[in-house]
Amino acid sequence: MPQVFNWKGHRFHFFSNEGYPLEPIHIHVRKGLNRAKFWIKPFVSLEYNYGFSSKELNEFRKVIEENNQLIEDKWNEHFNI
Repeated sequence: MPQVFNWKGHRFHFFSNEGYPLEPIHIHVRKGLNRAKFWIKPFVSLEYNYGFSSKELNEFRKVIEENNQLIEDKWNEHFNI
């Protein structure tokens, strides 16, 4: 489970097994039992949320947008794209 970065105690990561065929670029966010998944392309959008508030989700969206290139680079490096 490659970790891309941490932000305020939240783990931003993806899984090594992201489906076959490989799912489009996305990022998972986790803290404790709370978790969410965001698609990265063509724009940052929420796939699911379990436990985070709307305020937290909006903050995550901004952080993901700011780190979009880092996420994409880590994804491509990990999956040899």
